[in-house]
Amino acid sequence: MSDSPHPPPPEGFAEFVAARSGALLRSAWLLTGDAGRAEDLLQTVLAVAWRRWPGIVHGGHPEAYLRRALFTTYASWWRRRWRGEVPAATTPETWGTGDVAGESADRDAVRRALARLSRQQRAIVVLRYVEDLSVERTAQVLGCSVNTVKVQSSRALRSLRADPDLRLFTDREVVP
Repeated sequence: MSDSPHPPPPEGFAEFVAARSGALLRSAWLLTGDAGRAEDLLQTVLAVAWRRWPGIVHGGHPEAYLRRALFTTYASWWRRRWRGEVPAATTPETWGTGDVAGESADRDAVRRALARLSRQQRAIVVLRYVEDLSVERTAQVLGCSVNTVKVQSSRALRSLRADPDLRLFTDREVVP
C-alpha cells in the first residue's frame, strides 16, 4: 500500500499537462486579464479533467476538450465572485525578455481593452484571433450559433479599434 494520500495521476495526464499547460495558461490569462485568476481557471479545469481523463483521452482530442472546458468555465464564473486573495500583477514567464517595460505596457493595454469587452466577446476574440479557430469551431466550442460568433466578433473588433489604449499601437511609427 502506498504512503501517499493522493492517487497517482491517470496515464498520460502528467505528460499532457507538462506539454500543454503553458499554452492553456496563456489563453486563460487573455480571458481573465489576471495571472492569478488565469492560474485558478486552469487549475479548476485540470482538476475536473483529472477525474475524467480516461474518457477525455478516449474521445481523441484532449486539448480541444480542455480548451472548451476553459472557455465554458470562464464564461460561467460570472455567477460567482471571487472574494479571496488578489495576486500581484504578473504575466506568464514564458513570454520571454527584451523590452520588458514596453512589452509590459503593451500587454497591459491589451488586457485593459479586452476587459472592456463582454465575457462572450472576449472569449470569441481569444478563440478566433489568438487560438486561430474558425468561426464554426469557435461556435462549437462556445456552444452558440455561427451568426452569434460573427456578430459578437464584429462588435468586439469595432470596440477594440476604437479603444483609446489600443490606438497607441496604430499611432506608432513602424520600424522595419
